[in-house]
Amino acid sequence: MRIDSILASALLTVSSVAVANAASVSPDVIFGSGNANGGFTVATGQYDAGSPNIAVPVEIGLRGKLRFNDANTAENTFNYDGVDTYTFVAGQTPLGFGFAPNSPGTAIWNFEWSVNTDVQFTLPAAGFTSLNALTYELRLDGDPTAATNFFTFDPINVSFADHGIGNNGTGNGGGAVAADATEYADLILNNQVAQNSWNYEFFNNPGTALENFIGAAEGEYRIEFEAFYQGQSVAMTGININSVTPVPLPAGGLLLLSALGGVAALRRRKKQSA
Repeated sequence: MRIDSILASALLTVSSVAVANAASVSPDVIFGSGNANGGFTVATGQYDAGSPNIAVPVEIGLRGKLRFNDANTAENTFNYDGVDTYTFVAGQTPLGFGFAPNSPGTAIWNFEWSVNTDVQFTLPAAGFTSLNALTYELRLDGDPTAATNFFTFDPINVSFADHGIGNNGTGNGGGAVAADATEYADLILNNQVAQNSWNYEFFNNPGTALENFIGAAEGEYRIEFEAFYQGQSVAMTGININSVTPVPLPAGGLLLLSALGGVAALRRRKKQSA
């Protein structure tokens, strides 16, 4: 059995003893195919929209997921502690992305995000409760220590993106992906759900907080996602992703029990940025 499978199995066994259940996002995971729901760290809130004002429930979620296993493919492995932390074995991917093979900036894990700006109704009110009625901050920590250094941006209100987009009637893997900027603008005007799965490889550009990110190295990273309506925060969630090196026994290659203690010690919470 490979060492990261051993660690994943051990972590999941420990997590099942005394932690909260993994949360799902609404209505389902709508991007891509073969992506299971659950394992998200979810926050909910509400905002007043329309005239007369209506209280609109909003939901946002984040999770970590194994993007590159030994076969260089994604799998529904989250290594979630049930609270806000996801732990993966540090190391180089077998190959990584085809557009950047063996890139040092590729992590074996992805982070996945979801936002639903109107959980209550099947369709949103265009311009009032739709995706483009809110603004967002996605904050990606590039500091591998307990400190934070965030790269911050709005992932929704851009000219064009390849998010999976839909409404509360959209099924698993059924999100629409815009073909161009015009279609993207129409989708965020008439829908309330957007999701995506991203790797730090996509953001390690010169001049950003992620420019020195090394995917194979140990580290602990804080990721936060916040939604705003008319400048007021309505929901915020945050997760920690820990990249750790397991400690094998000299004989047999199994993990030392102390390795799990090391994982727990590494779970120092990174606080929300000021």
